[in-house]
Amino acid sequence: MSTTTMAMLETYPKSINLDRTKLAAAIDALNDCAQACTACADACLSEDMVAELTKCIRTDLDCADICTTTARVLSRHTGYDANISRSLLEACAIACRSCGDECAAHADKHEHCRVCAEVCRTCERACRDLLATMS
Repeated sequence: MSTTTMAMLETYPKSINLDRTKLAAAIDALNDCAQACTACADACLSEDMVAELTKCIRTDLDCADICTTTARVLSRHTGYDANISRSLLEACAIACRSCGDECAAHADKHEHCRVCAEVCRTCERACRDLLATMS
């Protein structure tokens, strides 16, 4: 894995009390999920049946906001507070599950919802994987 995220983690001058590989994977998954959810919400707004997608749009936007915030907090290590990171990861896993379920319900009619559901599932797993390594 060669990402900007990993490069930044590798150049951090102090120790990080988390598995850097899992941390980078989570941050990348969070950013991917935020982008997918934002794009899915926008695509839902362009569908003819937009009124039927209100909950999907709301869930997409909530998930995107939670993922973005979580990625930003996980990218900062000075004065690290494991309780905040843990709480955000738990909230993010819940948001990703909820969004993934909602998008999956529309996946047979809307390809963007299918893609978004998959990305949400991947992000949920990455959050849970990182959580499992935290003491």
